[in-house]
Amino acid sequence: MRELRRNKRQRRLEYQRRYYQRLLRDRRRLDRARYYDSLVYDYRYRRNGRYYYTSSYGARMLRQAMQYGYEEGFRAGQADRYDRWNYGYDSSYAYSDATYGYDSYYVNMSEYQYYFREGFRRGYEDGYYNRSRYGRNYSLFDNIVAGILSIFRF
Repeated sequence: MRELRRNKRQRRLEYQRRYYQRLLRDRRRLDRARYYDSLVYDYRYRRNGRYYYTSSYGARMLRQAMQYGYEEGFRAGQADRYDRWNYGYDSSYAYSDATYGYDSYYVNMSEYQYYFREGFRRGYEDGYYNRSRYGRNYSLFDNIVAGILSIFRF
């Protein structure tokens, strides 16, 4: 954070503070969460030539990962644009962390992080260039989600 202050990155600094606050609230929510013990793994998706199986909760979580990633990326992209900073989604803490909204009970963390980052990258691009190529109003378009995550019930 000192580096952000030194470089006069006011928007990025404010974005990062808010991300930390959301992350802490989310972690508190997880501490209070109740889980379902009788999960049925009836969804399948493919990534890098390999099939993965999950429950309906896991499928929802992966979609949510992309959505949260898009929202956070959009905010980070806007902050960098307002600060007149170079394009660079991968320099954001939210991108490297990629755990906001993660619930370890339903999907593996690396899977969640992969889909969060896919959403983040697209959101950052839209926020940085002030456009709606992948989504609108902090929301990722359904056809983009389907193109990234091909998940189906079997």
